[in-house]
Amino acid sequence: MSDQTMDHTTPPGYPFNEAEALELDPLYQQLRAEQPVLRVSCPYGEDAWLVTNHADMKTILGDPRFSRAAAAQHDESRLTPLPINTSILGMDSHDHARLRRLLSKVFTMRRVELLRPKIEREADRLVDALVAAGEPGDLMEGFAVPFAGTVICDLLGVPFEDREEFRGWLDAFSATTVMSEDEIEADTQRLYDYIGKLMVSRRQEPQDDLISAMVKASDEEDKLSEQELIELASVLLIAGHETVSSQLIDSLYVLLTHPDQLGLLQRQPDLLPGAVEELMRYVPLISHVTFARYATEDVELSGTLVRAGESVLPAIPSANRDEAVFQDADRFDVTREHNPHLGFGYGIHRCLGAPLARLEMQVALETLLTRLPDMRCAIPLESLEWKDGMQVRSLLQLPVQW
Repeated sequence: MSDQTMDHTTPPGYPFNEAEALELDPLYQQLRAEQPVLRVSCPYGEDAWLVTNHADMKTILGDPRFSRAAAAQHDESRLTPLPINTSILGMDSHDHARLRRLLSKVFTMRRVELLRPKIEREADRLVDALVAAGEPGDLMEGFAVPFAGTVICDLLGVPFEDREEFRGWLDAFSATTVMSEDEIEADTQRLYDYIGKLMVSRRQEPQDDLISAMVKASDEEDKLSEQELIELASVLLIAGHETVSSQLIDSLYVLLTHPDQLGLLQRQPDLLPGAVEELMRYVPLISHVTFARYATEDVELSGTLVRAGESVLPAIPSANRDEAVFQDADRFDVTREHNPHLGFGYGIHRCLGAPLARLEMQVALETLLTRLPDMRCAIPLESLEWKDGMQVRSLLQLPVQW
């Protein structure tokens, strides 16, 4: 862990160290107590203010005085070699509303709940395949990845059989040290070209999927450009495929490493919805920080003046462990009641797919805990391998016995 001190006349380098498994650097706790807004120097782009507490996080994510779109006019503070084209996540107010309006009818609680039977059948099918193949089974490639991938591919209208082709391209959007600038640019363009061809196909022969609906709504109402449509569909594919599968596998790891909480959840399955919220809080899915925001006017955060034109970096995993908000914040507790976590973000950029992600998590966990009640890791926990050099934390595999 880091032995970094905070008495620097020049900004300390950030990140302070490499993320290890699902551990959080204890320096975050110190910063929340002593210096919740700290000037740091990132590997790429301008220096920025690192924000670590819950109250300030809600301000920078929800206050219109902090702009995501302004990053396009700056050498954005970042951990990736190139700025990430974030589509709807890189817009403010009016432009953001145009894209969000196009999707809002799809991701309602009612519409998502109608998907439950289909998602339950997919979870059962994957467990059937695991059991048929015999022990040990890998919950990453044998369950989490195909489960999340099938759901989002089916919803979007992306052929699931193409996933071996496009899956590698998705890493370009979260790679920090494992890909060069040229590799990132090339894989990003490959994904855009692939989605673009699907858009052309759906415009010619519409189907009952989200890409067809997006093309139709754009052509008739919102008048998005073809590039806006392609980038938006790409972001949805990345979030639904890589982000959900990573959150799911990390959540399974947390349950397996907290057998008391796992047992409690198995004995009281009605705790599952709250357990999903606790997993969203407890799992530091983002390795370090999410995208920079830029102050459009002078704003004070925890006694520190952030001047107009300066950027702030939200350390959401730190905010989700803020002792001022969460009692016994470092404890994983499936019975936690007060849980205003920021796992789905906050403000206008709060995750539009949160209802779907919640449903997927609930169905996946309920199916696995019911069908494989004696599930346990098949190798020593310290032997598990994690992805390196990525913005999102994820196991490479999770072999289990049952």
